[in-house]
Amino acid sequence: MTAAPVLRGAPERVDAAADVVVIGAGACGLMAALRARAEGAQVLVVERDATPSGSTAMSSGFVPAPATRFQREIGVADDTPARFAADILAKANGRCDAELATLAAETIGPALEWLADHAGVDWRVLDDFLYPGHSRHRMHCVDERTGAALHARLLAAAETMEIAIATQARATQLYADADAGDRIVAVGIERPGGGRETLGCGALVLASSGFGGDPDLVKTHIPELGGALYYGHAGNTGDAVRWGKALGAGLAHMSGYQGHGSLAHPHAILISWALMMKGAIQLNERGDRFSDESGGYSEQAVKVLAQPGGFAWNIYDETVHRFGLTFPDYREAVAAGAVRTAPTVGALAAMTGLPQLRLAASLAEVARICAGTRPDPFGRDFSGLAPLLPPFYAVKVTGALFHTQGGLRIDGCARVLDRQDRPFANLFAGGGAACGVSGPDVSGYLSGNGLLTAIAFGFLAGRAAVRAALEPAG
Repeated sequence: MTAAPVLRGAPERVDAAADVVVIGAGACGLMAALRARAEGAQVLVVERDATPSGSTAMSSGFVPAPATRFQREIGVADDTPARFAADILAKANGRCDAELATLAAETIGPALEWLADHAGVDWRVLDDFLYPGHSRHRMHCVDERTGAALHARLLAAAETMEIAIATQARATQLYADADAGDRIVAVGIERPGGGRETLGCGALVLASSGFGGDPDLVKTHIPELGGALYYGHAGNTGDAVRWGKALGAGLAHMSGYQGHGSLAHPHAILISWALMMKGAIQLNERGDRFSDESGGYSEQAVKVLAQPGGFAWNIYDETVHRFGLTFPDYREAVAAGAVRTAPTVGALAAMTGLPQLRLAASLAEVARICAGTRPDPFGRDFSGLAPLLPPFYAVKVTGALFHTQGGLRIDGCARVLDRQDRPFANLFAGGGAACGVSGPDVSGYLSGNGLLTAIAFGFLAGRAAVRAALEPAG
């Protein structure tokens, strides 16, 4: 944004208007729009891309939620919001916002059931492995197990509910009424070719995601990944942060982010961390393990980037490979030639360039750990896992930044708060635009936290935005 991000006062003209305007057509924005429309509001979603996609379509599409009927259908009857919130806090080492963690944990289950009942989104729960940090099987997904398929369902629901989505419409400015507590009265948008329009609004939801696509903001707030590969949507350029700062909004945990330590190189295809949970290991170019691979894929990004050359090899066997084939991203990696196979340790060494003696020693050490004859020096629990046997499989991977976790501070209705913790009258945020529940460090990211806060806070924002839109100004 080159012009001032916020203008005080009413615009000279208004080209169109809606009760609720939503910036961003990802999971958060569509969830907010669906909920607001169901509450009877006229809703307009503005999306900078020609075809909505964003972080949601690039994700795995897995949404953690406790105490849902979908869990009960597979026999998980003892999960609760309190248990889930405790898992979130534990993964963040108690450094995330406990109130937000509780809010997300209590909201996400009803939000997913609402989507099933009102938007036709059918959920299934993954029960063949646990992601790091989750104490119960609570990962919900659609049948295809992809974020693109989840996003397509949300778009279809928006079409069914006759929600207008203006594409190729980049929001550039907010108009705030300084005499009414900086109530947002309009949004300025820019079209391809430089055309400009102004949209009036009764309430505004910021669902434009984070700032991973802005190298300067990343270097400022996340210097450890300042030069790392960004595997996120190019449109995540921190617009919400800039608007919030101009308005005097509070920001929190700007150093928090989700990384990933298993992005196929150079193919840039995500290799599911589920393979690690089934027994895969990571070796550096010396043929050595360097961490507890089950600790979490987010913090593993930093550990992989710290290795010689900034890469590692995922090593596993036929059993793990067949499990991986249940994930669309992994099948894509196979088709792209990222996944290689070798019948022996020697052939594996020749194929990867890893030193054969160290490679063999590392595999033998893992076999002893699996057999229980020695503890893992990195503290990984290999109980229930089998030693890796030929034929072997290998993928060269690097670490990457996926999306940021810091952002605008919000209250229990997803209203944006100012620096004195006072809520703006009609400004809401969720997903990557808002401060999440991962705390200030990469290790605080619990699997699924991104879609958790996108859908949960979008659900809250959509309903509250309708009430704010109908309140008299001032």
